[in-house]
Amino acid sequence: MEQKELLRKLPSVDEVLKSPHGLKWLKSYPRKYILRAIRDIIAFKRGEVLEGFTPDVNLNAISGNIEIKIKKLIERRLKPVINATGVVIHTNLGRAPLPPEVLNNIMDVAMGYSNLEYNIKEGRRGERYDHIRWILKDITGAEDAVVVNNNTAAVLLCLSAIAKGREVIVSRGELIEIGGAFRIPDVMLQSGALLKEVGTTNKTNSGDYEDAVGEQTALLLKVHQSNYKVIGFTEDVSVGELVRLGKRKEVPVMFDLGSGCFTDLRPYGIYDEPVVHEVVGKGVDIVTFSGDKLLGGPQAGIIVGRKKLIERIAKHPLTRAVRIDKLTLAALEATLLCHADPEKAREKIPVLKTLLQGDEVIKRRARKIQLLIKRDVRNALVSIEKDESQAGGGSLPGVYLPTYVVRLKVEGMSALLVEQRLRRGAAIAVITRIRAGSVIIDARTIRDSEVKPLLKAIKEAIC
Repeated sequence: MEQKELLRKLPSVDEVLKSPHGLKWLKSYPRKYILRAIRDIIAFKRGEVLEGFTPDVNLNAISGNIEIKIKKLIERRLKPVINATGVVIHTNLGRAPLPPEVLNNIMDVAMGYSNLEYNIKEGRRGERYDHIRWILKDITGAEDAVVVNNNTAAVLLCLSAIAKGREVIVSRGELIEIGGAFRIPDVMLQSGALLKEVGTTNKTNSGDYEDAVGEQTALLLKVHQSNYKVIGFTEDVSVGELVRLGKRKEVPVMFDLGSGCFTDLRPYGIYDEPVVHEVVGKGVDIVTFSGDKLLGGPQAGIIVGRKKLIERIAKHPLTRAVRIDKLTLAALEATLLCHADPEKAREKIPVLKTLLQGDEVIKRRARKIQLLIKRDVRNALVSIEKDESQAGGGSLPGVYLPTYVVRLKVEGMSALLVEQRLRRGAAIAVITRIRAGSVIIDARTIRDSEVKPLLKAIKEAIC
């Protein structure tokens, strides 16, 4: 068929839009993306013809290409994945999965109107933080609380409200950097507070703090080393010592906990993670921590402490700029209610359940994955090995959790190709690791409900 004739047979955009296919698409998809897909496919077919090819340019023939293009254009970019990495609080994979109770509460609040800033009892304007202030005070023992959108914002807000233009004393060993190259000195600079470093990278004592306190001192700041660990010839000042010094010098003490743990992990052999209510109980004036790490809730920055200081922080103009919305509030309230019973929280909160699950539970799940792959995927070589998982998300540095992994090799395919196909899976993306020429699937972070979807993804990737 001649080139000119093929070009004449190409349908117009209007013709495609008014066809039965187009009318069906208009009922299901946004018009702007239908038009974009039609134009793109027609342009592609025209290009093929001009290059000397003879594609089928019939309307029925190209409608399938158009529909695929529409679906690709409107495909949701944020979507679920299976975390087979073994990193429990994986920052790149959304950190903490939420419990069913939390999801239900979000749904209830999101589907209609709510009393976000309305006092139902008194029939007047209310305060959004009242919905969670009571339970934060109850769980932590603090006098008051306020919540913002993440912990960096919490630290920035506290420093801005309490120490702008004045000195904040920090140990050099605690000038941490968190994910995305955000550093404590940079946050302090933005707050307007003046950084005063004391001690050395590996050793700081109470005398270093005491000698640094002066008329311009606004805060003594302690920062928990939640995403790294210094070992060897070290010394630091306990929070109790810092509180005693603060009281003697009449300077408030602030402790940035980072991870924010409500559960005592010492019975599980993890001794270096402070528990929020214990820190508050030692008399710290301001405590900040995250909502989406060891707390196991939504992204949030939680500030608890002395009522006078919290009221000052809450009134700062920056508070409105970094406040949480109703969905985060709904999620956080429900998460905190799960923590009201510490024993039940270990089962209800997915992060805690995943971190604290027993070796045998993980081994059984790994064995099930191995058997299913052996049964359904002929060209796969699978074995189970002992390995180590990590908490991740800037939490529990140096803590390695015993786990079991499935080592997967596929005849005729490189590990890189298998990993890529699993990651780009049509049904669901599976995020794995590669080690020594094999794909590693860590059973710790795979939920029991994900085993079948995982097998389906593996079959689609390599069969």
